[in-house]
Amino acid sequence: MKSIFEQMGGTYTKLGDYFLPDLKLPPEKERPIGVGGQHRLRYLREHRPILYTNLKTTGQLHSHLADVEEQANAPFLRLVKEYAASEGVTEQLKAEDTIEWVQIMNRIRARVTEVMIQDVIGT
Repeated sequence: MKSIFEQMGGTYTKLGDYFLPDLKLPPEKERPIGVGGQHRLRYLREHRPILYTNLKTTGQLHSHLADVEEQANAPFLRLVKEYAASEGVTEQLKAEDTIEWVQIMNRIRARVTEVMIQDVIGT
């Protein structure tokens, strides 16, 4: 007599004296995960292990990380523009002294990344 699992198309693999069910997570839609998603992943592993495990075992982890990435992207770009404007970073500076412009923008992006980690990703 077949088990309900077998009747639904499930299979088993024999490992020693035990038969273990062949379980697979449902495939997730591929979406990009950037820096924000990676920070969220680290946060979940270190500070919210139960939530991390639940998301992983239900096949929702990648989707969750991609959602966080999308939520963090718009405020990140807005803050970079605001910081750049407040520090007088212009297209003229970019055209005249590209190296100086890149250095300033890198510092701004680093500060905004720290803000985003605290406000959006780590919540």
